[in-house]
Amino acid sequence: MIDQAARAGAQVAILYQALPPPVIGGLRKDAKPGGYSDSGADIGFALAGAGVPVLTPVRDPDPARNLDWVFPDTPQGIVEATDRGLAVLWANTVLFEGHPLEQVMGERFIVGHRPDAVQRVDDKFLTNARLREAGLPVAGSILAAREARHGVAAIAEIDAALLKSAGLDLPLVVKPVRGRGSQGVTVVRSLAALQAAARDLLAAATFGDIVMIEEFLPGEELTVAVLPAGLPGPGGRIAEKAWCLPPVRRFDHHDDVAPYNGLVAVTRNSVALTAREATEPAVAAVMTACAAAAAVVEARTIIRIDCRAGADGRYRLFDLNMKPNLTGAGRPGREDQDSLCTIAAQAAGWTYADLLGAMLAGAWRERGGFVERLGAEGGC
Repeated sequence: MIDQAARAGAQVAILYQALPPPVIGGLRKDAKPGGYSDSGADIGFALAGAGVPVLTPVRDPDPARNLDWVFPDTPQGIVEATDRGLAVLWANTVLFEGHPLEQVMGERFIVGHRPDAVQRVDDKFLTNARLREAGLPVAGSILAAREARHGVAAIAEIDAALLKSAGLDLPLVVKPVRGRGSQGVTVVRSLAALQAAARDLLAAATFGDIVMIEEFLPGEELTVAVLPAGLPGPGGRIAEKAWCLPPVRRFDHHDDVAPYNGLVAVTRNSVALTAREATEPAVAAVMTACAAAAAVVEARTIIRIDCRAGADGRYRLFDLNMKPNLTGAGRPGREDQDSLCTIAAQAAGWTYADLLGAMLAGAWRERGGFVERLGAEGGC
């Protein structure tokens, strides 16, 4: 796949998150330090090493310097990249409705999702409601804030009766509605701890003025990377429906929460399931659910869904990530920086470059309401 992309002359420019995250309905998604420039540089380095022409802001990018490989996702950054005649914009950034990328979706091939689709999914509560309505197994949850409003409980008024009416019981998870990774996520085992964690999260003012209180699932945690229809599947043929890479088991949680990957590399606490483990009924069922979820959220490139088993052994989806981390070992000093998606790809027999090649072949643009794929255009 990567060789075909190189032969098709698919020049690539990689965008990183330079725009500040917008506040949407009183909620915000905290920006990652560096704006994913680290994974952007990993992507660029791997693509260039595989023979794909990569456009960079500097003539001779240093493998050790992240910003040598990526353009900011600002209007000026996109113009700087597109003025150089590129074919593909790789949106390694958090998108939202009104993002400058919208202005070139009909002109340039894009690796990423539609910005409006990303904005909808970044609201974890509404996304889980959409998945639940589609008949998929999802962790239960409610919303809470300092003061009650329609569909949102007042933190001080949350008691056992309110939780029971929502089908919830302690322990529970307190988390941001538009969070990133495990930042701000706390498992609580009493009403006092719940109210304290919720108040602390709001007081930090990092994620907005509403928190999510979610069912705690005590069983094993898996993360499932899904490639949607339109990208190459097993054997290199364009897949007609979404499919899953081997699930990755998470372990060594801190207080029942997987630690943030900026603090603990996921290579230290994650391992892909074996082929036999992936065929176990509960695992196979959640993989089917994750593939179906990709269609619900209108995914156009890889997504990652975090799942966990309940006391009954059945897995529920609890966090769908439209912008999963895509770091990959290769650059000097980054030997332990494979992402969860990279680990999953390797378990499927792909290299990091193979995964990137599949994503590149699925690059799209919209013209007249019709979606064109680079793989169909360039023979990738």
